[in-house]
Amino acid sequence: MADTTDDQPGARAEAEPILRLSGVSKRFPGVKALEGMRLDLYAGHTTALVGENGAGKSTLVKILTGIYTPDTGSLVVDGVERTIHSPRDAWADGITAIHQEPVMFDELSVAENIFMGHMPVDRRGLIDWSSMIARTTELLERIEADFAAKTQLKRLGVAQKHMVEIARALSHDARIVIMDEPTAALSAREIDDLFRIVADLKRQGRAILFISHKFDEIFRVADRWTCLRDGCLVGEGLIAETTEDELVKLMVGRSIDQVFPKREVAIGEPVLEVAGLSNATEYADISFTLHKGEILGFYGLVGAGRSETMQGLMGISPPTRGTIRINGHEARIAAPADAIDAGIAYVPEDRQIQGAVTALGIRENMSLASLAKTANKTGFVAYAAELARTRDLGSKLAVKAAHWDQKLMELSGGNQQKVVIAKWLATKPQILILDEPTKGIDIGSKAAVHAIMADLAAEGLGIILVSSELPEVMGMSDRIVVMAEGRMVRVFDRAGATPEKIVSVATGGMA
Repeated sequence: MADTTDDQPGARAEAEPILRLSGVSKRFPGVKALEGMRLDLYAGHTTALVGENGAGKSTLVKILTGIYTPDTGSLVVDGVERTIHSPRDAWADGITAIHQEPVMFDELSVAENIFMGHMPVDRRGLIDWSSMIARTTELLERIEADFAAKTQLKRLGVAQKHMVEIARALSHDARIVIMDEPTAALSAREIDDLFRIVADLKRQGRAILFISHKFDEIFRVADRWTCLRDGCLVGEGLIAETTEDELVKLMVGRSIDQVFPKREVAIGEPVLEVAGLSNATEYADISFTLHKGEILGFYGLVGAGRSETMQGLMGISPPTRGTIRINGHEARIAAPADAIDAGIAYVPEDRQIQGAVTALGIRENMSLASLAKTANKTGFVAYAAELARTRDLGSKLAVKAAHWDQKLMELSGGNQQKVVIAKWLATKPQILILDEPTKGIDIGSKAAVHAIMADLAAEGLGIILVSSELPEVMGMSDRIVVMAEGRMVRVFDRAGATPEKIVSVATGGMA
């Protein structure tokens, strides 16, 4: 593993970097965001920027793109020191960013979005539409896009919008392309398409800064790595000369084994029995049993029907046939309130849209699913009881916040997820469904959520874990249900599951 000294093998490339950041520091009131940061980006190479949430990655990206101005340090592009005061300055220096959530104009065309801010004009100073459409078509052909220049942006999917952002970068003749969690909302096929484009950009001599929480993507697409912790550079080197475990230790100071703290607990009696559960358009013939203390994993590709099945159990998309039995007694669930009364809790995939109200405080969010439990005789919420429960659950889940009324939007992704889990634990469930519980959070926060799962299972809760991350499913589950096209296709015991078998079954093969 390379450290941060200049004479380490793998810390340098043979050619000079196209971009070099040196001694960069950035402070906000009471917060040290970056301290003495260094970053080298090389033409034709992809550098992975890794670190936990709060490590300084976002601040670094904002400095590179002109949103923030550093307090100290220098930025050198092509051997010339630059000062970037705005995104327009960054564009002028050939730096552009592709974000997790594309920031564009849905009502405008693809061509208008690509050339927004630098539209070609004719001799009269008017927009040269024919030139813009022709140049857009050329850019789209270069990245093998399957849509036209005049297509309205709102008609495109997330992956296609990312392609528009890439085309926009090429329209600026960007030599440095920053990709910030670009695969978060993409299917496996769309990710393959994105990585094909990344390979093309490298062949064209672009330098790419790739930010992702997914180690399989980092080791697939990156040539080099740079690691941040607490605003400081803690290591850099070549991907070929490191391992996932080494990167995890640098990021969070713990080994990869501690990220999946699965504990052997006594599996109890059945708490949930599902038989023949079906919905006319979403899932069919779902049958399984969940025991007390068990973590039952659900794995499948995008569109397999896992989330829809869980929403059926929760009464969000009620089944058209089938039975649900809880502790041996049939439960009729036609709405979420029925599920909550029956002892089922559901942490949804999209915590910010479906799981919480980010403009409200921690205390208010933790009470949303159990207001009746903190209401007094007059029907008003009893503040003292609500605060006491918030303190209890917040401490149990180690929520890090300035105070219990701090707005959820001000917390890191991992702490937001802890609050959403706490909200459902406040209902005192017997069955906890966790749908993609670590999506979009860093490795340290993942370990914390996994530890919470292990503790809850040890307390006797039955837990259903839905995840697209195979290491997570295999690392935390006692048994694994594999789904495809709305149906269960195989159930693996923990001891008999391998990545090859699970992926083969999920993609229609025989394991």
